[in-house]
Formats: sequence, C-alpha cells, structure tokens
Amino acid sequence: MDKQPPYQAVIDEVASRLKGLRAKRGLTLAALSEATGISKSTLSRLETGQRRPSLELLLPLAGAYDVPLDDLVGAPEVGDPRVRMTPGTLASGGTFVPLTRSLGPLQAYKMIISDRGAEPELRTHEGYEWLYVLDGRLRLVLAEHNLVLGPGEAAEFDTRVPHWFSSADGRQVEILSLFGRQGERMHVRAKPRA
Repeated sequence: MDKQPPYQAVIDEVASRLKGLRAKRGLTLAALSEATGISKSTLSRLETGQRRPSLELLLPLAGAYDVPLDDLVGAPEVGDPRVRMTPGTLASGGTFVPLTRSLGPLQAYKMIISDRGAEPELRTHEGYEWLYVLDGRLRLVLAEHNLVLGPGEAAEFDTRVPHWFSSADGRQVEILSLFGRQGERMHVRAKPRA
C-alpha cells in the first residue's frame, strides 16, 4: 500500500474549496476561464481533483475570487504572535528578557545590565553576538579593545574572542542582543547611500 505524503490531504481539499468558491460567487466555468486565462477543462479538473493545483493556477484564481492564497489552500492559522516575555537573571548581575519564542539559531534578548565592577572578567564561548544600546552607556571590552557605546550604537563580534560588558558609568544600561549559538551572524540590509 502506497503511503500518501503528509500534505496530500491539504491538496485534496483545494478542489472542494475551488468548487465551493465558484458556486458561492455564481460563476460559470466559462466566466472564470475568461477572468483567469485558465482553460475550462483545466478549471474543471482542478475542481474535481483530477489536476494538482500549482502556484501558476492558484494565483490567478485567488485574484479572480479576491481572496488570499491561504484561503484557497487552507493554510493553518498563525495564532497569537506575541512573545510571552518572562524575565530572567544574568549570572553576572542584571536582567534579561527573551524576545523570541522558538529555540532557533538566533535568539533575541533585551538586557538590563548594572555595574559589574571596574575589573573585567573576560570570557569566551561559541557563538556570535550583536548588541544595540537602547539607553545608558555600555562598556564593552573585546580582547584588547575597551569601548564605550551610547544609545543608538551597535557592536557585533565573535564570542570566541575574549569579551565582557558592563555599565560604563555605574547606572543601568539597556541593550538589545541578538545571539547565535553556532556562530550565525546578524544580516542587516540597509539602503546604499546616494
């Protein structure tokens, strides 16, 4: 017995959706053919499941019915996109709030960092980090570099390079952090300067 691919049920339901939409709109195959440029025989085979739907066929049909493509294929609902932000405590002091739900390759965090002292304790680990200062002044020690970043400034670095960061002036600093455990880099696209 041949096993059907997991998406076969979704494809099978497209035929009934197409037939139902046409009936609901009171269109004939001829009228729909004229509106989409798809032959009547192809439309008939789509509605009876004798022809597999393709993007080239579904896009004009979605346009003719004025519905999103998702409505034709029965795409699953996305659900609530909000991230439930549960704060945690950084081992070295401060707070972090996860800004991503999944455990994918890149993780986003908002961090509130206090003064960790004047003497840096440089650390290394696998990964790649991108930091953006929202508020306050961040002291970033990266190997032999000792930098101070203010609001609106960003830094990115390989976390295998010895690094440490803290408040630069004793007050809390808020940053956004994108971290890739396996060394994934942040890709920022910007318009080129004229």
